[in-house]
Amino acid sequence: MSKSFRIEHDSMGQLQVPADALWGAQTQRAVQNFPISGQPMPRGFIRALGLIKAAAAGVNAGLGLLPKNLSRAVREAALEVAAGRHDAHFPIDIYQTGSGTSSNMNANEVVAALANRSGKAGKTAVHPNDHVNLGQSSNDVIPTAIRVSAQLAAVEDLLPALKHLRRTIDRRGASLGRVVKTGRTHLMDAMPLTFRQEFSAWSAQLASSEARIADSLKRLRRLPLGGTAIGTGINADPRFGRKVAIELSRLTGTKFESADNKFEGLAAQDDAVELSGQLNALAVALIKIANDLRWMNSGPLAGLGEIELPALQPGSSIMPGKVNPVIPEAAVMVAAQVIGHHAAITVAGQTGNFQLNVALPLIAANLLDSIRLLSNVSRLLADNAIAGLKVRQERVKEALDRNPILVTALNPVIGYEKGAAIAKQAYREGRPVLDVAKEVTGLSEKVLKPLLDPRELAKGGIHGKPGGGGG
Repeated sequence: MSKSFRIEHDSMGQLQVPADALWGAQTQRAVQNFPISGQPMPRGFIRALGLIKAAAAGVNAGLGLLPKNLSRAVREAALEVAAGRHDAHFPIDIYQTGSGTSSNMNANEVVAALANRSGKAGKTAVHPNDHVNLGQSSNDVIPTAIRVSAQLAAVEDLLPALKHLRRTIDRRGASLGRVVKTGRTHLMDAMPLTFRQEFSAWSAQLASSEARIADSLKRLRRLPLGGTAIGTGINADPRFGRKVAIELSRLTGTKFESADNKFEGLAAQDDAVELSGQLNALAVALIKIANDLRWMNSGPLAGLGEIELPALQPGSSIMPGKVNPVIPEAAVMVAAQVIGHHAAITVAGQTGNFQLNVALPLIAANLLDSIRLLSNVSRLLADNAIAGLKVRQERVKEALDRNPILVTALNPVIGYEKGAAIAKQAYREGRPVLDVAKEVTGLSEKVLKPLLDPRELAKGGIHGKPGGGGG
């Protein structure tokens, strides 16, 4: 911004504003009042404000409340804001007035300035409050912007990213459908399964996450715009909220609807808290997937060493040749941040009394940051970890052949206690279960081998006939 200034005024008096700033006095006061984090409101939130102002201008013109020339000027200016052409003129810190009034006025002032500069309003000057904010209050605009921005981020970015990750997992699983490995419970050897089966658990987790998020969006799309100051709709046409929701649906290609109860939409942010909770659950799923990858990749000599993740960068400044599972590690950190965001959103959702929540900017910022982080890291996990992983089949087979837990399949034939004795002896002597079982049971290799075939065991079911010696 320029070092020269101009004088602006609001209801509290005059103050200096940078000469080339599109904002006015109320934005400038907020810039001066909240030098806290240096982090402005997210791009998605500014986009939502622009869309809301554009939709409102069109609806107000249709209702005969705003002259068409002013509506056209405001609408075009607001769509420029939505497109991200003026983000530098939205400097207000996340940690501001809890209603987000500063951000709403920032949008009103920038849109008014752009409309006036365009010359399309004619001789009447576009006013931030009287024209851009017509039929609105910060108290219904900001809760609406939370819902619009989060809905768009989830629909346009997160859900496609999750589908991409799930499909990548499914493709890799299908390609490894006949490769059998040692299963693990309590981090200890367990019955065998295929890589496809193991990967299918991840895919199912993600499918459940998609379904939970999509379900929560049904409630998030209910917009409280039209409730104005406290939910009664004072100074707004009763048709305004419903018509703006329709127009926002048209502008974005995503369904929005007017909330039946505007009081709830202003006073409570439960819909945003619910979505954050589903993002929290997704974060937990991604930690599970990432840590499974880290364990399988561990070693390559002293760990499990079942897979090799793509080598993306040197892993140490002192140990040559070391390569680390950097993408799964990044995923764990993203998930930890999302879990922290959810804790903050949960507290913020409780913050307010009577007719207004007063932690709205924090809810907006954390919700959008969680969606952004999860979207980006899901694509990275798909493209830079899972798509290129390689299975070390000899290492997998060696561990599987020596797995004493395979004896579980003999339980119906020889009983649990004799099976436990075989498992312990095989482990103690470092021998294959098949060899020890032949000695202890007296059963032939022809009988035992199909009973202890890992690929058959991975199919589940009962192997062998109780007391019948197998077959």
